[in-house]
Amino acid sequence: MKFFIDTANLDEIRQAKAYGLIDGVTTNPSLFAKEKGDWKTLASAICREVDGPVSLEVIGTDSAAMIREARELVKLGPNVVVKIPVTEQGVVAVRSLTDMGIETNVTLVFSPLQALLAAKSGATYVSPFVGRLDDVGQDGMLLVEQILNIFSNYGMSTQVLAASIRHPQHVLQAALVGADVATIPFKVIRELLKHPLTDSGLAAFLSDWGKSHGSSGAKPKKKTK
Repeated sequence: MKFFIDTANLDEIRQAKAYGLIDGVTTNPSLFAKEKGDWKTLASAICREVDGPVSLEVIGTDSAAMIREARELVKLGPNVVVKIPVTEQGVVAVRSLTDMGIETNVTLVFSPLQALLAAKSGATYVSPFVGRLDDVGQDGMLLVEQILNIFSNYGMSTQVLAASIRHPQHVLQAALVGADVATIPFKVIRELLKHPLTDSGLAAFLSDWGKSHGSSGAKPKKKTK
């Protein structure tokens, strides 16, 4: 499973990149609103920072506006994937952009049928929002599993990108059901490495090593005049 980092913060991207685990980046207007400076300059910097795909989202609501924005967004970097909402106008835009050779990430997916229509329109990725469904008492990961089953039934090449990841358990569940990608906030990426038994085990090892080796060895000789 590929890991994308869900952020528009360049420092977070660089730190996550240092782990050697990041395959791409997803952003949205809300994430850019948290950062300082011109968003286009920042988007270009993000595209230069990573080799993998960088999702940048349109804000237009009709297909013509989405297509115009998409054609401008791809100028910000060769690895731009255009995020399009799964609306009637959105799927029209996705079909046109696919015909132009522009990759798309269909976002705000909350049902398997929405994902199916996005895939039939030629979407490169579909993004089911796991955490937001969990918030309203539904099973977000069941949606991911249903989409994967449908795509498998018909040999669809659209990748399933588990989004709205809230905690490490979401990442584990996404991996178990076979999601192609999980897009993960930086704080959750860091939590993936943590376990209390790892911390206590390491502390015990270091303590034992200190007891057996910390006071051993020859004492340094005094300097002679």
